[in-house]
Amino acid sequence: MKPRLNLMAAQPLSQKLFNDKLWLLGITAGLIAIHLTMTERLSQSELFSTSLLYWSAIAYLIWQKHEQLQLRSDGPSTVAGLLLVLLILVKSQALGTADFFLRLFPFLLVLAVGLIASGWQGLKQYWRELLILVFLIPHSGLLSQLLDISKSTAQAATVFLWYSGFDVYRQGVYVVLPTGSVEVNPGCAGYNLIMQLAGTSVIFLVMYSTRWWQKVCLPVTAVLFGFLVNAIRVSIMAVLAASSNQTAFEYWHTGEGSVIFSAVAITLLGLFCFFTLQPE
Repeated sequence: MKPRLNLMAAQPLSQKLFNDKLWLLGITAGLIAIHLTMTERLSQSELFSTSLLYWSAIAYLIWQKHEQLQLRSDGPSTVAGLLLVLLILVKSQALGTADFFLRLFPFLLVLAVGLIASGWQGLKQYWRELLILVFLIPHSGLLSQLLDISKSTAQAATVFLWYSGFDVYRQGVYVVLPTGSVEVNPGCAGYNLIMQLAGTSVIFLVMYSTRWWQKVCLPVTAVLFGFLVNAIRVSIMAVLAASSNQTAFEYWHTGEGSVIFSAVAITLLGLFCFFTLQPE
């Protein structure tokens, strides 16, 4: 009688532990829930809405190709992925008030799960998802060191108010009205909104078949929409600051009002895509 081979024993450790897609789904869903919960608790409303949008798009992309994914990892890749998961969990316990790790969290999560599921060789299957999450990482402080648009935002807000009939002028990064003024610092210059729309434009590009000019036009339009919508937001805050309405000012500055402008900008971009993209 020939001895029967124990196929389970012959499998690599990574395949023993993670050959079931439910393991991967459970790990990913749990870490996504942790990320969104931390973002909400730290009152990062704009980052929360952006993360929710990006996670939804990534879930859709993964679902579209889940039957074609090659789930063949190896020991070193699995260990590297597990170490990344451990790093995410440890860092999450000592986050403080900084939001940079919250921006890096999703990219590290997809990278870790990709290593556990498919190894280094299989990471190319997730290039679309990783590309989308790259746009979540940069924050206003970093972007302002590369290109400061605070003065341009103040100038655009001044133009909007002047054409609306207000007695307004600009002094550096200050939008000045007769009864008050508002300073446009890098945090209010619109970097987050611009990056949010740039990432959203990439989502459209990876989901639909587009021509070369659409690949150029869509990101440029997204950046333009982000800049202009934020300039309108700054002009509204300038009027509220001049009227000494501090409650309304905080609402539009750091409260739910900032999310409303994000929704408006994404809606405009969606309408633009509806009329310009021709998906097959």
